[in-house]
Amino acid sequence: MKFRLTVLVVLLATTPPGFSQTSGNAAATRSKLLALENAWSQAEEHKDAKALETLLDSGLVYVNYAGSLMTKVEYIASIKAPGSKPDQIVNESMTAYLHGDSAVVSGVYRENGVKNGKPYERRERFTDTWVYEAGQWMCVAGQSTLIAR
Repeated sequence: MKFRLTVLVVLLATTPPGFSQTSGNAAATRSKLLALENAWSQAEEHKDAKALETLLDSGLVYVNYAGSLMTKVEYIASIKAPGSKPDQIVNESMTAYLHGDSAVVSGVYRENGVKNGKPYERRERFTDTWVYEAGQWMCVAGQSTLIAR
């Protein structure tokens, strides 16, 4: 399962040269970015570090729902932590905003599972910034905020 997810992420992240939104393919680019966001959620759900490696820029700046600032290495380590076992992660209401060879995706992220032996359920609003470089989209920044029940 992880291998198939990793292959899917690589295929989604890479794009033939000239395909970015500047070539007039705005709808296709938005669709691709939303698919990348869904692939990210699936990689997180399955703790697939290889897939996350292909989606996240080495200089990633990530602010989690608790307000902690994380690097790419710290973020992936938090996903791989043995005490966390997500059962389901789903994105909702996503929109991609294109700006040249960069984009901002916002939406709602719903997750449930078990952490440190206790069940949890969270809804978060997120904003991710993607950059198109060397023929692929990479997330360079992400932030999430808890949505009160």
